[in-house]
Amino acid sequence: MSSIQEQIQEIEDEIRKTQYNKATSHHIGRLKAKIARLRDEVEKKASAKGGGDGYSVRKSGDGTVTLVGFPSVGKSTLLNKITGAKSAVGAYEFTTLTVVPGVLEHKGATIQFLDVPGLVKGASSGRGRGKEVMSVIRNSDMVIFLLDVFQPKHYEVLMDELYQAGIRVDEEPPDVVIKKKDRGGIEINSTIDLDLDEETIKAVLDEYKIHNASVLIREDITVDQLIDVVLSNRSYVRSLIAINKVDLAYPQLIEECRELYPNSLFISAHEGINIETLKDAIYDRLGFIRVYLKPQGQPADMEEPLIVMSGTNIGQICDRLHRDFRRKFRYAQIWGTSAKHPGQRVGLDHRMQDKDILTIIIQK
Repeated sequence: MSSIQEQIQEIEDEIRKTQYNKATSHHIGRLKAKIARLRDEVEKKASAKGGGDGYSVRKSGDGTVTLVGFPSVGKSTLLNKITGAKSAVGAYEFTTLTVVPGVLEHKGATIQFLDVPGLVKGASSGRGRGKEVMSVIRNSDMVIFLLDVFQPKHYEVLMDELYQAGIRVDEEPPDVVIKKKDRGGIEINSTIDLDLDEETIKAVLDEYKIHNASVLIREDITVDQLIDVVLSNRSYVRSLIAINKVDLAYPQLIEECRELYPNSLFISAHEGINIETLKDAIYDRLGFIRVYLKPQGQPADMEEPLIVMSGTNIGQICDRLHRDFRRKFRYAQIWGTSAKHPGQRVGLDHRMQDKDILTIIIQK
């Protein structure tokens, strides 16, 4: 393990020393791909070894939110305030030693909250049970970065740790498709002009022993995004920043924090300040939509919509309704803004929009 870490350090040093320009771009791309591959090796070895009781939390509700922050920023207090859960609270580090769940019912949505142990620098490499915590975050729909008003720059450390763990915050998966072939070399097609040149793309693929493949790129991507696509094990989550303990801070400090993070929310979990505003922001950030279910040959149930997150497709709705629906799925019909015409027949990949009406036809 240490030798791999040393290799990673050496490659990082080489990248820092290499001046970036068109002539060196493919070399730097290959080096970045090599680092990502080595880190993936470390991750797989750690997973194979096990290493104690991992954290396993079954997702429930309409969305899952994990509270992320350094120790003693008030995550447990916030969980208790926002959901009524009973998470241990103490004025010392690492009060939470396991995952504590809670549930928020808000505007018709059921939102699962998870309080995990505080993260520290080095968590992505396993420090402070960081591996277990990262596995919970990877399976979340959203994270709330809870910051101490007196140490707001912890956000940069947290973001870096999540990135190193393969968690992409407030990003979408790159619109890139790589299909491996038996022969024919690397064929690259794009629908737009790319900053990445073909030599760099081929260098990255070569690092992962991909020598025959068709690559279709529909958006301008960075070399890091290309590596993410090749690895295909990244997790994409939404986020909010909440700055806690504002009841203890003087106005100038709050204003400084506001300049650092203009879109953050200022709260006091202990005093209950702005908790309702935070609930609304969580609901909005998760982007919930309403889908009305219509049994075949019957009117739609317009009284109780199914609450799902924006971007949800019919396959995910099938998974939610019944474990056999995806396996027995024949087709679906939709009415609403996502339909080209009323009653359009669609497949599992069709994404729903707010107030769509849905009929699922399954094999009997």
